[in-house]
Amino acid sequence: MIPNRSPSPIDKLAVAVVHEPVRAVNSYAPLPAGAREEALRFLLQTAADAGVTLVATKPDGDGERRLGQAWPFPSPFQVTVRTVSITDGVDRVEARARRSLERLGLPRGDTLLVNCAGDLAGAEGRALWDRLEALKTRGLYRRIGFRARIDDGPALLARRFQPDVVELPINLLDQRMQHAGVLAELAALGVDVHATSVFADGLLFISGEPLPPEMAGQAHALSRIRRRLAEARIDPMQATLAYAMGLPEVSAVIASVASAAELRAVVAAANAPTPALDWAALQLEPATVAAAGSRRISSAA
Repeated sequence: MIPNRSPSPIDKLAVAVVHEPVRAVNSYAPLPAGAREEALRFLLQTAADAGVTLVATKPDGDGERRLGQAWPFPSPFQVTVRTVSITDGVDRVEARARRSLERLGLPRGDTLLVNCAGDLAGAEGRALWDRLEALKTRGLYRRIGFRARIDDGPALLARRFQPDVVELPINLLDQRMQHAGVLAELAALGVDVHATSVFADGLLFISGEPLPPEMAGQAHALSRIRRRLAEARIDPMQATLAYAMGLPEVSAVIASVASAAELRAVVAAANAPTPALDWAALQLEPATVAAAGSRRISSAA
C-alpha cells in the first residue's frame, strides 16, 4: 500500500518552453543546433525529475517539432495544444490540430485549446467547437477548452460551450479574474482553470530599466509593490507563484522557461513556504491593468 502523499506546489506547476535561442542561452550568440537540442532535452528531463507533468505548447515556428524530438522516454508529460486561427476555416483548424500531434510525436494530446476566444464568438464558433468535440470523441485529445481574457466573458463562453479547461491570464498584478468572480463561476461549472501570464511580463523584475510605454505611469505603484515585497523579504518570483498557486480554482500554473536553470529557479520559488501577504494590496488598479491588457503578456524568469 502506497501512503497518501501531501499535496505539493509542483502538482500545479506546468511549463511552456521558450524556444527563442537568444533568451534560451542568455546570450547574443545562439547555440548550434545540436547544443540547442541537448539543452532542450536537459530542460525537459529537469522538469520530469522535478515532478512537472504538464507542458503547454503552441503551433508557432518549429517548437512542436523540437519538443517531439526531445521528450524523455518514457515521457511523463501531458501536453496542451493550441489551435491556429479560424481565418482559413474550420477544416484548416482541425488539420493543424492533428498535425500538431504528429510534430510532437504523440498519439494523442491531453488538451486542445481554442487559441482565441473571439474565434468562438464569431459566426463559425459553433462549427469550430463541434470539430474539437469530434477530435475528443475520437480520442485524439482527452479534453478541450479555450484561452480567454476577462473582456471575452470567459464564464459566459463556458456556460455556452461547456469546456473541460479554460486558460486565463492570472497574476499578482492583475487579480481581476479572482475579484470579478470569474474563477468562482468556472469552478461552479466544473471547469479546470489553467493560469498563464503569471509573471505579468516581468514587470516586478524590472529594476533600473524603463517600463514599457503603456506602463510608464505606473512606475510609482510598481515601486511600492516591489518595496513591500522587499520589506517582507519575499522574492517577486516567489510571490507571483504563491498567489497563483494559492487560488483553489486554479488547477495548473503555467510558467514560461527557456532553460533548465530558469526552471530550477521556478521550482525553488514554487517550493518556498507560502508568504503571509495581503495579496489584494499588491495588485495594480484594475483600470490600469485593463488599459495595458492588449499587449502580449509572457512569463519572465
